[in-house]
Amino acid sequence: MAGPISDRRFPERQTVASRAKGGLLVLGGFVALLFVIELVNTLMLGALNRTFGLRPRSADGLLDIFTFPLLHANLNHLLSNSLPLVIFGFLVFLSGLRVFLTALAFSWLGSGLTVWLIGDGVTVGASGLVFGLFSFLLVRGFFNRSWRQILLAVVLFMGYGSILLGILPLVAGYISWQAHLGGAAGGVLAALLLRPRPVVPTRGY
Repeated sequence: MAGPISDRRFPERQTVASRAKGGLLVLGGFVALLFVIELVNTLMLGALNRTFGLRPRSADGLLDIFTFPLLHANLNHLLSNSLPLVIFGFLVFLSGLRVFLTALAFSWLGSGLTVWLIGDGVTVGASGLVFGLFSFLLVRGFFNRSWRQILLAVVLFMGYGSILLGILPLVAGYISWQAHLGGAAGGVLAALLLRPRPVVPTRGY
């Protein structure tokens, strides 16, 4: 009797589908958390920003590195970061949870450390994560020697490449170019660290 073909015959398709589902859940949950935090912050008249925003070159500010991307100046600020964060994060997540967490961690730390070192005033916002994930997607194909990833990078650059102007001090204006620059550097470093290692043959003696 004829019947439906089991997904077990197509493990690659099943893996991509499961990663896509996982990516939507993780990114959707993360953005939902940002909106909840923004609601609480609004009700508290911005008190969370004053307490947990990143304060450059202060000892306490080192702890703010772990909190400042979760906060935003206002709802419009959050909305401007949400869509690219979901898009870029989802595309990175398709390569697996380990790859996503590595790219996110390096983007987060790169952005935070750069702001702490050379930032101006209290800084909040997830745009450093956006720049980190975007830069990761732009360069990983060259490190991985993957034409498919390079093609995706070209498409993304054509659609979103103008945001890279945000790493320039004279262009960014009141926006934290330091967070953008540090996040982008973190994304490139993550792509470099995750590149395939050459296989060294094992020899017996």
